[in-house]
Amino acid sequence: MSEDPQSSAEDDRRPTQDANAPRYTRDELIARLEIDPNFAEKAWNAFGFARRSTDDKVASENDLAALRMFAASSESMPESTKIAMARAIGQTMSHLADWEADQLRDITADPEFPWTVEQMCAALGQVQQLIWRRHIAIALERHREHAAEEEVDLVVGFADIVGYTSLSRRIDLHDLEELLGSFEDETFSVVVDHGGRVIKTLGDAVMFTFEDAHAAAEAAIRIHELSDGDRLPPLRVGLARGPVLQRFGDVFGEPVNIASRLTSSARPGSTLVDDSIAEEIGADDRFYLKSIPTLRVRGYKYLKARVLEPHKRGPLAE
Repeated sequence: MSEDPQSSAEDDRRPTQDANAPRYTRDELIARLEIDPNFAEKAWNAFGFARRSTDDKVASENDLAALRMFAASSESMPESTKIAMARAIGQTMSHLADWEADQLRDITADPEFPWTVEQMCAALGQVQQLIWRRHIAIALERHREHAAEEEVDLVVGFADIVGYTSLSRRIDLHDLEELLGSFEDETFSVVVDHGGRVIKTLGDAVMFTFEDAHAAAEAAIRIHELSDGDRLPPLRVGLARGPVLQRFGDVFGEPVNIASRLTSSARPGSTLVDDSIAEEIGADDRFYLKSIPTLRVRGYKYLKARVLEPHKRGPLAE
């Protein structure tokens, strides 16, 4: 009796389908990974999940294989680092999922929308993998360049919306959402187009880094151009350079504090830079650096800064 080709094809597909189907509860997963239950509880919470019931099937064979590889590769890592990593992943995924759920709710409410929520979730998963693969390639290349360095010397910058608190009281939530979306989108574009990297958004502010001070200075000037017309309210920018610690996609160190203080001290529509950046870009004829009195800000009694402007006869003034 000959074998049914269709049945054989279905059998060939079944292992892949089964390997991706939820099969293990959380406790079964912990047992198969042979990890300490107390640590697993901490990691589970760090990912952003409550204890609740453990009867739900949450992981597939493929999930188990990936987690086993990850657990083996991080055996020598301190527990505190593992938990911090789990928290960073959990927070990032939670924020992304909340935003995506809002968008899916709105677009699938249309009875004529051709796809189901499940189909859209599958498509989003593929898009996220595509974008993540590109970002991980860029990050690995960046880390290879600084592999031997404990500290990385970077320009840290902040851009924020002037008068945001009072503005948020005067406009409705829909307009506020549009304002923040425009600010983030356009600031992101300027930073990335000039070779910088956006670290995070902080409500009415965007934090970014640059390796090159000249590129950071030009980006700051271009950011202020976003306020031309009625697109955005006036903005403030602060830039500081120095050694920083890079950890889980964030940066830490004195330049972060100085850049934040400079941003808060800048007048509407202006950029303040620290001495290090002023010295580095001083000979660049695209920029004009104006002296101001020493600043007295929280944590710094004598903070030297300059106002960065495009040179009136330079190419950025055109």
